[in-house]
Amino acid sequence: MTATTIEEEQDALKRKVKKRIEDEMWERRIDRQGDLAEMIGEGVSQTNRAINGETSPKSKAIRKKIFTLFNITDL
Repeated sequence: MTATTIEEEQDALKRKVKKRIEDEMWERRIDRQGDLAEMIGEGVSQTNRAINGETSPKSKAIRKKIFTLFNITDL
């Protein structure tokens, strides 16, 4: 597997995660990421970075909170 292929797969997974979170927000009528950030006790910027696929440990922890809140177990 080439580096380009791996990066493409990572980008595709990031898009899939972002879409799933946005779909869950829409279904629950959560209009802004700021509202979501408040619900999970995190900052708006940090939550935005997590939703957009940043790979830092903090972003991973925030995504885990979001997945728990929305009961996301698979994509």
